[in-house]
Amino acid sequence: MKPRNPNLQTMHLETRGMKLPDRLEYFRLSMEEMRHTYKRTVLTAADREVIVEDPFTGLHRYMLMFASNNYLGLANHPHVTKRVKDAMNEFGNGIGGPPLLNGYIRLIEELEERLAAFKGHEAAIIFSSGFMANLGLISALAEAGDTVLYDELSHASFHDGLKLSKARAIPFAHNDIKQLEELAERQSLETEGTMYVCMEGVYSMNGDIAPLNEITEICKATEAVLMIDDAHGTGVLGEGGRGTAFHLNCEKAIDINMGTFSKVFATCGGFVTASIALIEYLRYYARPYMFSASVPPPVAATVLGGLEVMENEPWLRTQLLANVEYAAKKLKPFGFYSMPQAGIITLALPPNMDIRKGAYLFHEKGIFLNPVEYPAVPANRQRFRISMMATHTKEDIDRLATAVEEVWNDSQAYSF
Repeated sequence: MKPRNPNLQTMHLETRGMKLPDRLEYFRLSMEEMRHTYKRTVLTAADREVIVEDPFTGLHRYMLMFASNNYLGLANHPHVTKRVKDAMNEFGNGIGGPPLLNGYIRLIEELEERLAAFKGHEAAIIFSSGFMANLGLISALAEAGDTVLYDELSHASFHDGLKLSKARAIPFAHNDIKQLEELAERQSLETEGTMYVCMEGVYSMNGDIAPLNEITEICKATEAVLMIDDAHGTGVLGEGGRGTAFHLNCEKAIDINMGTFSKVFATCGGFVTASIALIEYLRYYARPYMFSASVPPPVAATVLGGLEVMENEPWLRTQLLANVEYAAKKLKPFGFYSMPQAGIITLALPPNMDIRKGAYLFHEKGIFLNPVEYPAVPANRQRFRISMMATHTKEDIDRLATAVEEVWNDSQAYSF
């Protein structure tokens, strides 16, 4: 079967019912026809400029990096690098199994203490990835008889956690406070167990933030447990980079705060902060924690070093937000998908633009950014996502804006 207009959505629909070998062959042929810029090989450390092995020519080229969530430039910060080297000399490269069974080294214990204090909670738990943190969190806590109200744009990891839960799950329209209030009032009367209200602090595919100051009032009135995924708010918003809740002055009303190490800390892993009782419960009931290896000492040292840099060099966050403000002014004429409120800027596609053709043109201009397609977003809501860093210069941002204008006006980017 020859692929027609190959994209991930049509591939998914047209291969239903196929046997695995046929499905894999269809996928292979489709990817050959799809001129995409995914999975580019980066040959240098993450920074404002990187060297990329061009997937189309095989040549090496310098590109401005606007696709990394390395918001503060911590990926190769000298203090962080030294922290990692010292930790490896003292603790080695890894643990060799889950922390409950194979050892709970002091370095990880120290990081949990620091994260709990950073987020204003009693305790913290560290998972092997942010995805696993969300998966373990909701699947461990929400049981039959419970109700989970969640923003429709919540991350895929949260949706997968819901699939493992026996709780009743009800979405509400993105940032629709009126609908959430109506649902919470009704479900508080109908729910036999616990009601949870869940959302992101900064939405990864939009760049906007949740109105947590209003949501906390709803949760207080309905006795709901408030859970926030602050992956993209941590390190970016609030005093000292402590997150979206601190930015909106409602941190004391957050029951559970989840975050990742793969954004501002530029490594891997995830964490949850909450009360001591809830964190200890997760250690024994969150399966991704119990049955996954501990994060290795270098990861713990990376995050500890990052926290120290954030404390000692607050101007990095100031510079990041100044860069976002400058970029927003330069890019406003081209149309945002959502108004930028943190480190992410999303551009809505002009009518008839082919996102893959546009992405290839950006690539040719030496601009590395993210084309966001299905299944990350619905097929009719594609967009370009730009991640800003403190290390970007005004000249970098000017070059980005020039590239956007050129791509927007290039007939090669459109399908008619």
